[in-house]
Amino acid sequence: MNKKITLLPGDGIGPEIVGEAVKVLDRIAEKFLHKFEYTTVDIGGCSIDKYGVPITDEGMALCKSADSVLLGAVGGPKWDNCPPSIRPEKALLGVRKELGLFANLRPTKLFPQLASASPLKESVVGGGIDLLIVRELTGGVYFGPRRTEEVNGELVATDVMPYSEHEIMRIGRVAFETAMKRSRRLASVDKANVLDTSRLWRKTMHRLSEEYPEVEYTDILVDNTAMQLIKNPSQFDVLVTENMFGDILSDEASMLTGSIGMMPSASLSSGTLGMYEPIHGSAPDIAGMNIANPIGTILSAAMMLRYSFGMSREADCIESAADSVLSDGYRTGDIMQEGCKKVLCSEMGDLIAARL
Repeated sequence: MNKKITLLPGDGIGPEIVGEAVKVLDRIAEKFLHKFEYTTVDIGGCSIDKYGVPITDEGMALCKSADSVLLGAVGGPKWDNCPPSIRPEKALLGVRKELGLFANLRPTKLFPQLASASPLKESVVGGGIDLLIVRELTGGVYFGPRRTEEVNGELVATDVMPYSEHEIMRIGRVAFETAMKRSRRLASVDKANVLDTSRLWRKTMHRLSEEYPEVEYTDILVDNTAMQLIKNPSQFDVLVTENMFGDILSDEASMLTGSIGMMPSASLSSGTLGMYEPIHGSAPDIAGMNIANPIGTILSAAMMLRYSFGMSREADCIESAADSVLSDGYRTGDIMQEGCKKVLCSEMGDLIAARL
């Protein structure tokens, strides 16, 4: 296959980790006789510095014309005081909206080799963690109307959290279809005891569940979900939720694995176009030091092969290679354990590529 990939290295450690993912993709192309063509686009703070905007119209067009997009990370303290309309994170919201990326898949899988790195007791995680959070990505409070106004002599801020039936139905169907390919268990997360949006969410999900009688479906409140992820994470397989709840819960879930640097994600449209990225930030404190963990980005590239390109065998190879390297005791600093061999970011990329 010949695929066009737009690279968005971004800020901080972004260029380093994307470079290691490209190294692995190039090895896959060589091994399986594919051709990957890369185009690099500035996004986030680096784009603000160059062009005054977090992503240019030309950059957005290159994202839309690609077969897939691979993102590093955006933002950092340098741009914290930018006007809200041009903050680095604004580019991410824009790309998601322009590309129609409404479904965010965030797998949380604890590699057995890293069980002791989890902040939870081994008695809790010893049974294994392998869950997937399906997060609605283009609706809710992040995209709803907002305003700050003066009322009775003081500032009052309002953020609106809208959801329509079709938006809920669309993400719900992705979650049910995903559950059908796993263990056929789905938990829908809401706050239906308080929010009208959550009551509509629950009503719509119940209606949709009738189409999937094979799936064991349950409702769970978001605060209880946060507690259960710590108490007994292995009870979950697929979780589906709205935008803000999914943002918070997936970050919580990522720490179950011992390091946020291990976690990939996929943002999908109704077609094959997707944007793939590790869920961590730009880590400006270690940028340029060659010590970041590239595994989350490399596994994001594997998700790209699986979901956008239909290359399941190739994706399996990357995941197996990462597992093999960890089994041999190689670790970046964030997951370093006694008795293991500490390696740099580029060395971890080399090791995984070599195992292919």
